[in-house]
Amino acid sequence: MILLIATRNKHKLEEIRAILGAPALALKSALDFPDIPDVVEDGATFEANAQKKAEALARATGLWTLADDSGLEVDALGGAPGVFSARYAGEPTDYAANNSKLLRELAGGKNRTARFRCVLALASPAGKVRFVDGRCEGRIIEDLRGAGGFGYDPLFIPDGFAQTFAEMPTDAKNKISHRGRALAAARVAWREIFCS
Repeated sequence: MILLIATRNKHKLEEIRAILGAPALALKSALDFPDIPDVVEDGATFEANAQKKAEALARATGLWTLADDSGLEVDALGGAPGVFSARYAGEPTDYAANNSKLLRELAGGKNRTARFRCVLALASPAGKVRFVDGRCEGRIIEDLRGAGGFGYDPLFIPDGFAQTFAEMPTDAKNKISHRGRALAAARVAWREIFCS
């Protein structure tokens, strides 16, 4: 079976491929379909954006499509950057600028609790959509640490750990990350698709 991953983000695709580990599936991505237009992520929630991407690409390709929307929610910022995580400092996506803006917004603040969230939407070619989600609680530190990962990884330390996501080996991060937890839930909830 072919499963289309609704992303052109190579980092996200590599992470999903590594975590999903579903040998029965042939994974494709939006990169394999260059003529499909980008889906505008203008939903107010992670669920809305994931659903919009999954439905649009399933419709365009006739393939089962898995889409995610994920981001960082910082308690002291009322849940921001949230659905705007990738473009927090503006367009186009700039990880360094996003991290700088986050540090400016939190400067001097004592409450640095945060979580990464990931919502996965699986759309059938017929248009039926299902959801699972995953979360990883943690805190934002004051200085960038680590060279791995991407996005806010150098600033986020998950609860119970001393390393940032960017300092952790990839396999260790994938076991506890929001995306790892969402994909683990997907393997259970959608076993008939991922294990067929």
